[in-house]
Amino acid sequence: MQISPVKALSTKLLWRFCIFNIALLLGLIFWLWQASQPVNLIQPQLPNDGKLQCVSYSPYYHPGQTPLNPNSFIQPAQIDHDLAALSKRFNCVRIYSVSQGLSYVPEAASKLGIQVYLGAWIGWVAANNDKELDLAISVANKYPKTVKALIVGNEVLLRGEQSEAAMQAYLEKAQRSTLVPVTYADVWEFWRKHPKLEANVDFVTVHILPYWEDDPQAITEATQHVVNVMSLLAETFKKPILIGETGWPSVGRQRQASEPSLINQASYLRGFLQLAHDHAWQYNLIEAIDQPWKRDLEGTVGGYWGIFDTELTPKFAFTGDIQPRHDIKAIGLSGALGFALFLGLAFLFKARQVYMKLGLCAAGIVFGISVWLQTQYLISACRNITEWLTLSGLAFVGWLLVVGLIWRICQPSKHHALVLKTGVFILSVAAISATVLLIVDGRYRDFPISLYVLPILLLSFSSVFLEVDVKPKRWLGYVLSSVLMAAALYCVYLEIENISTYYWLGLCGLLIAALWPKSQASIRSSL
Repeated sequence: MQISPVKALSTKLLWRFCIFNIALLLGLIFWLWQASQPVNLIQPQLPNDGKLQCVSYSPYYHPGQTPLNPNSFIQPAQIDHDLAALSKRFNCVRIYSVSQGLSYVPEAASKLGIQVYLGAWIGWVAANNDKELDLAISVANKYPKTVKALIVGNEVLLRGEQSEAAMQAYLEKAQRSTLVPVTYADVWEFWRKHPKLEANVDFVTVHILPYWEDDPQAITEATQHVVNVMSLLAETFKKPILIGETGWPSVGRQRQASEPSLINQASYLRGFLQLAHDHAWQYNLIEAIDQPWKRDLEGTVGGYWGIFDTELTPKFAFTGDIQPRHDIKAIGLSGALGFALFLGLAFLFKARQVYMKLGLCAAGIVFGISVWLQTQYLISACRNITEWLTLSGLAFVGWLLVVGLIWRICQPSKHHALVLKTGVFILSVAAISATVLLIVDGRYRDFPISLYVLPILLLSFSSVFLEVDVKPKRWLGYVLSSVLMAAALYCVYLEIENISTYYWLGLCGLLIAALWPKSQASIRSSL
C-alpha cells in the first residue's frame, strides 16, 4: 500500500479532534439517558389473582440443553423448579412434546394446581410420531383433570412434514383414544388453507405472531393486527378459537418496521392482554423462558421471546412503568475503565497539551462504553465458535484501529499509517461481507452496527477533517467504495421500512468517505 509522507497535525486540527470526541461523548450520554428513562405503557386489566391464562414452557434454557439433541433429557427436579416459578404468574403451561422427560410435566403441574396444554410432536418419521402420540394419549388419560387439551402437532403443515390427510388421521386417533379435548396448532394462515381440519378438532388453535408475519407488523399496528386476524378467523370457523401462540421478542433483528426490544415486548403483551380481556379470548403466550438454542434456527431473535430470562427473572412487570435498561452501572464502570486506559495512553503517547488529554479521556469513555455495548451484542448474536471468532476478531480490529488512530495523531509515523491503512482495508472487506450476507441470508442475521460505529466515526472524521491518510491505493479505494455502497443501497431496497438498513447505509457512507481517493487537485494542494 502506498504511504504518503506523514506530517504532525496542527494545533487547529488537534483542537478539532478534541472537540469531536467531547461532542461524541455528550451525544452518547444523551442517548443512554434517553434510552434508560422509564416508559409508561398501557395497564391491562388482569384477573384478581394477577395470573395470566397460559404460557409456552420449554425447559431448554441451560447451557447445552436443546430438543434438537435426541439424547437430551430434562430431570424432574428442573421441571418442579420451573413450574413452581411459573405457577405464581400463570394458570396453565403449554408443552410441545412428551419426550425427553416432558411427560412428567402434568404430574408436576397437578401438584401445583395448574393445567397443561399437552403437546404431541409430529414430524417426518411415522414411527416416531406413533410413539409420541401413544405416550401423549397415555399421559392425558392418566391426568384428565390436569390436561386441558391434547395438541396433536405444532406447525406441521407449515413445515410441510405431513399432509392434511395424515394430520386428520392422527387427530382421529387421538379423538378415539382420549376424553380430553383434542386440537391442532398452526399459524393462522395455514388454518385458513386447511379449514377441513376443523371437523377433526374440538377447537381451533392458531398462532398469531406479528413479528414473524410475511408482512411484519410495526409495534404500533401489532395488536390491531391480532384483532383483524381474529375477526377473519371468526368468519371462517364455527368452533372456539384458542390463540395458541402470541408474543414479541425482546432482542434481535428488526424486520421491516417490526423491531424487537424490551419496551416493545412489554407494550405488545400488555396491549394484547387488554384486548384478550375485552374480547374474552382464550390465549397462550409465547413464551415462558428465553430459549438460547433457538438462535441456531432463527438467529438472535429466536432466543429472546421469554417473559423470563434464563435466570428465571421476569424481564418486566405487567403493571407500572417499564425500565428499558438495567445495565447503567455496568456502562458507567466500562466508561470509567476506558477513561483510565486512554488517560494512560495520553501519557504513553506524550500528549502534553491539556486539551489533548481532555479529548483523549472523552474518547476513552466512549471507547469503554462501546466495548460494553459490543460485548452485549456478541453475547446475544454469537451462536457458535466460528461466529465468536469472526465477530470478536472484527471487534478487536476496531479497537486496534481506534488506538492506532490516536497513536497516529499524537506521534505521527509512517508505520502507524501502514497499520491504519491495513486496518481500514480489513474493516472495509468485513463491511462488504456483512452487507452481502444481509442480502443473501438476512432473515436471521443481525445488523452488526455496534461493532463498526466507533471505528468508522473516528476514521471518517480523521480522514475528512484532520487530513489523516487512511486511504488505500486509488483503484482499491474506488472498488471497495463502489461495491460497499451498491450493496448497502440494495439492503435498503429489500427492507425499506427497516430503520436499521438506513443506519447501516449511513455507516457505510462514512466508511466510504474514509476510503474514497482524494482528487489530484486535493493531493497537490496538500503537498
